[in-house]
Amino acid sequence: MATDTRKRLVEAAQKRFYRDGFRNVGIDAVLADVGISKTAFYKHFASKDDLMVAVLDDIDAFLQQSFRQMVREAGGRSARGQINAVLEVIRQIIEQEDFHGCIFVNAAMEFPLPHDPAHVASSRHKRAIEDFLFELAERAGVLEPESFASEFCMIIEGLYVTRSVTGDVGAIAIARRLVDGLIERHVPAEGAMQPPGEEAKAVEAPVSSRPRQARSRAVRRGTKG
Repeated sequence: MATDTRKRLVEAAQKRFYRDGFRNVGIDAVLADVGISKTAFYKHFASKDDLMVAVLDDIDAFLQQSFRQMVREAGGRSARGQINAVLEVIRQIIEQEDFHGCIFVNAAMEFPLPHDPAHVASSRHKRAIEDFLFELAERAGVLEPESFASEFCMIIEGLYVTRSVTGDVGAIAIARRLVDGLIERHVPAEGAMQPPGEEAKAVEAPVSSRPRQARSRAVRRGTKG
């Protein structure tokens, strides 16, 4: 029962935070949605900050699995195919009627200080997405996978913000041109990739399973904004 109540709190908070903003939503509104008292709330979370982080971590965990799966399904087994498919998956996300921007970008903008718990959680998600793109770039034979991943993430985040601010779903066409140029500059043609068998490695493995010391990334980013 305790786990069920915590889950309902996270789900109710997620809906309100995403629609109305983190700062605009008070704990009382979430408690009213769930139908519990503040005393019951504090059995699960020490503060609103803890609830916000739980919401962001819950969404991140879901996306880490579902986003990767959608990319694999759309792009096939090849790294280049999956790189091409990333923006198609993003398109499906931003074309939803209830799209209100990327919740992680929203959180980082509402809590711009690097030490804010919500900002830290958003930065974790950003790094995870960059790591995923970095992994794909390495598998595809990109010579500078870190730069590639950083540029790709910047395009995605710009697309999220533009769609949120203007409401223009046509922004995906601009992002597509930018990504196509990025791929053309950095990603070798499939015939020029690594020997057969190498690319299939780590297709199913989560990014977090790769030891940090094994990565060639020289700089780790601690903030999102």
